[in-house]
Amino acid sequence: MKNKKLIFPLLACMPLVGYAQEMEDNNKIAEGDTQWRVEMQGSFSKGKTPLWLNANKYGLSSLESNNGYLRASLAKPLDKDMEKKVAWGYVLDLAVPLNYTSDVVVQQAFVEGRWLHGTLTLGAKEYPMELKNQTLSSGSQTLGINARPVPQVRLALPDYWALPILHGWVQLKGHIAFGMMTDDGWQHDFTHRQEKYADHVLYHSKAGYLRIGNENMFCPLSLELGLEMAAQFAGTPYARNDEGVMVARPTEKGLKSLWHAFVPGGQDATDGEYANVAGNMLGSWLMRINYDADTWKASLYADHFFEDDSQMFLLDYNGYGEGDEWQVKKQHRYFRYALKDMLWGAELNIKYGRWLRDVVVEYVYTKYQSGPYNHDHTMNIPDHVSGMDDYYNHNIYTGWQHWGQVMGNPLYRSPLYNKDGKIEVKNNRFVAYHLGFDGQPTERLGYRALLTYQEGWGRYHEPFTTKHRNTSWMLEGNYRFPHGWNVKAAVGMDLGKDEMYGENRGFQLTVSKRGFLKKKK
Repeated sequence: MKNKKLIFPLLACMPLVGYAQEMEDNNKIAEGDTQWRVEMQGSFSKGKTPLWLNANKYGLSSLESNNGYLRASLAKPLDKDMEKKVAWGYVLDLAVPLNYTSDVVVQQAFVEGRWLHGTLTLGAKEYPMELKNQTLSSGSQTLGINARPVPQVRLALPDYWALPILHGWVQLKGHIAFGMMTDDGWQHDFTHRQEKYADHVLYHSKAGYLRIGNENMFCPLSLELGLEMAAQFAGTPYARNDEGVMVARPTEKGLKSLWHAFVPGGQDATDGEYANVAGNMLGSWLMRINYDADTWKASLYADHFFEDDSQMFLLDYNGYGEGDEWQVKKQHRYFRYALKDMLWGAELNIKYGRWLRDVVVEYVYTKYQSGPYNHDHTMNIPDHVSGMDDYYNHNIYTGWQHWGQVMGNPLYRSPLYNKDGKIEVKNNRFVAYHLGFDGQPTERLGYRALLTYQEGWGRYHEPFTTKHRNTSWMLEGNYRFPHGWNVKAAVGMDLGKDEMYGENRGFQLTVSKRGFLKKKK
């Protein structure tokens, strides 16, 4: 460890560099050229790495006070052959980190092919959020950008495709994917195999989006609707039994598990008579309204998260028969849930703005979770009420996380913050206010700012003894030098109790360079 502390400052002084997410000039990409990118990043903090220096970086981040990485990638983009009916591409993206959850990170490694409008991708790839600003939003509630990519097989319609009917006014896109989690070793180290963990867990996601509007006609208004669903299933979860011994818990395996993950419903594998061995199911309903004018564009959007049918449909059976009919559902007996838990957002894009280009404002409410009461009917009590949803947690699996980072919105405090070895989200009932804005004062100089205020109540199963507050902010500047060089510097701070994110302040420097392998003549 002493050597590592000496090595990192030396690396920080080297003119090595990185993975610039901002492509400098796509017009320079010649057909057949392969892109290369190298990057160096260092983070230096008092306390932990502040929230917005750590979150929404596809899991390539660390909470350690001093951390960093060297990163290199080689890529043949698929989208540069858009004029072709058939195309293929690949990415190999590796990082050697310091003070991370692993010694080597295979951040991306995939091949993909396209035929007409459809794509097939094999491997781990960083997928963007849908219907949200990628750099200013607090994050999607289901399919976010906060955790490491999951290796998967993914069949997608990645861009909106206009239906051949209705004169192009209705467009569709979406995907279906199956994969496997890769954090077994990290779970073993984090829990010391003394708390709940899960090996060889499979992953499934699917999503569909509908857009009503026509960009080819004078109609500035458009509506986007979406449904995102995901599941963790199969594998071998471990937990303590009544004697305190860690034992494997039953899960469904084989082709049936794939089908039950694709067509979800019911409860968990340990729920006896109400069993659904498909695992941890969750998702979001999405909506976005856009108004696109000549010099500006404004949007309003919503993201409603759900863990089961109670919040997915806001309706559930609430009554059964008596005596011999105690298992028989009776008609016209329903319980209606409130539509409270939601991420609400507004975005303004000033198309020719310099000092102010984009503004995002969000409000997140997650306190309801179908209510504080959960009861399955019995022979004596016919009523059925589903509540205490416990967002991002699960009674069998380690919840909606990968490598310690939640796979949705990072305002749900990631398990990586926990000091007790438990892989669980300890603060999922909260209210948050979020502001993000950016600008491009000059052609080469840009900036971004994030500010979030959050009030947390813990979770229903383990509530905080009192309401805790936290404020997190970040200011980032970016300068693009000639010849593909890019320098990014950011400062950030957390102000709150340890039950939230604690008291942290830090500085982060990223230096990068990109270029292209010349095509042979």
